[in-house]
Amino acid sequence: MAFLRSVSPVENGPVIHGDGVYLRAPQMPDFQAWASLREQSRGFLIPWEPIWPRDDLTRGSFRRRIKRYSRDIREDQAYPFFLFRAGDNALLGGLTLSNIRRGVAQACSLGYWVGEPYSRNGYMSSGVRAIIPYAFQSLQLHRLEAACLPINAASIALLRKCGFTEEGYARRYLRINGDWQDHLLFALLIEDLKV
Repeated sequence: MAFLRSVSPVENGPVIHGDGVYLRAPQMPDFQAWASLREQSRGFLIPWEPIWPRDDLTRGSFRRRIKRYSRDIREDQAYPFFLFRAGDNALLGGLTLSNIRRGVAQACSLGYWVGEPYSRNGYMSSGVRAIIPYAFQSLQLHRLEAACLPINAASIALLRKCGFTEEGYARRYLRINGDWQDHLLFALLIEDLKV
């Protein structure tokens, strides 16, 4: 008989409150809502993301994801968050601060996704605005970076609305949906908030 060891929720994750939304670390009880939203939004998300593993929406894959998140937080490598609507706790999407660089850089990358039913409703803008102080104050970083496909008008508008500055064009920067894709690079500096 096999014994299954339970996986504890991601530790040391704060709850971050924003305008009508809140962010917190993913936990195993989120599996059903997450898998349902991702499956419902599959066609909407695939053009903007890496290839989904075949078992991506399974409980086992989610359990491994939670373990990786815990390790990343412990090792100060990445800070994943799920985005929820404040009124009814509906899961809306996710944001991750990853590729954290300390020392002379003091920077990280921001990535995010939103479920199709909740897109273009301002939820992700609220989530990004809420996570910015966490990156600069709690994590004590100096620079927050983001990248998006040049054809992703919604993401470009979101980043600009949240104060990010376009910094250039990176050829074949990230592998999206199986192909190396060019990206626009954006950044927000801690000094930009003091202006």
